[in-house]
Amino acid sequence: MADLKLLEDLIALAQTGSFVRAAELRHVTHPAFGRRIRALEAWAGTPLVDRQRLPVTLTSEGETLLKTATQVIEQMGLVRHRIRSSGAGGEAVLRIATGRSLARTLVADWIARLRHRAPRVLTEGTQVELSTAKTQDLVIRLEQGRVDMLCCYEHPVLSVPLSPTRYRYMTLTTDKLVPVSQMDARGQPRYSLRQGGAPVPMITYTGGLAMERIVGDRLEATPYALTPFMRSDSLDAAHGAVAKGVGVAWLPWSMVAADCRRGALAALGGRSEEIAFEVRLYRPRARLTDLAEAAWEATANRQA
Repeated sequence: MADLKLLEDLIALAQTGSFVRAAELRHVTHPAFGRRIRALEAWAGTPLVDRQRLPVTLTSEGETLLKTATQVIEQMGLVRHRIRSSGAGGEAVLRIATGRSLARTLVADWIARLRHRAPRVLTEGTQVELSTAKTQDLVIRLEQGRVDMLCCYEHPVLSVPLSPTRYRYMTLTTDKLVPVSQMDARGQPRYSLRQGGAPVPMITYTGGLAMERIVGDRLEATPYALTPFMRSDSLDAAHGAVAKGVGVAWLPWSMVAADCRRGALAALGGRSEEIAFEVRLYRPRARLTDLAEAAWEATANRQA
């Protein structure tokens, strides 16, 4: 039987379409990852990867093995979850994966509600394990059974690649990205968005951040003169830069609404500049631990 880590390697390669990116996800060097895929092909006795195409794709034999590998890893993850559903002191553990900004805002609020509001799910004798990373990495953690639930952004250009036959979700909230600028001493926006106006320094996001793809899709059709000035892998850092007058950034309204109301920041443009998105909570359709099921049910009831 092939080593489970080799099956996980194949899944990572299929998801990324890149040996380099898959090696990064698996925390090994590019040459080492290539050797592991060749070892899996030697075990299978046939090529599993079409290396002549970009992005890298699997052969028909590779696709067949991928289906079984995904099921095996998922089932092993669920078994591990059940075995490890208690902490070292016997506490039940709820494992959540999410992005850094969501961990600080919406997910923190959600955990607080589960802890303090009826029905209290996170009682004495329970723990929460919160892990943050890029969305693509978090999806893999959910598929491998390393977490109970995944909380992430959802937008047409950023759909999470989880099979609806094996996973389901609920929408926790809807939000929107709005372009914002610092207000100057006269109470006017330091920068403005006007067709034919002066170039505006733009704060954008790096490729690993979910917002990079959402904002990037909007900027491709923007009529304004925007000059890339700063790239950040953190919404919080972009927020701070806008507050210092560095430039304009598209930020979640939930993050900047209070600043706009007190006159520290100004939302630019109209509704046409806003970018709507959802925040979703994903979980496997298979039964989870009693604590995770209780957290899901309590959250679903509050959303109803």
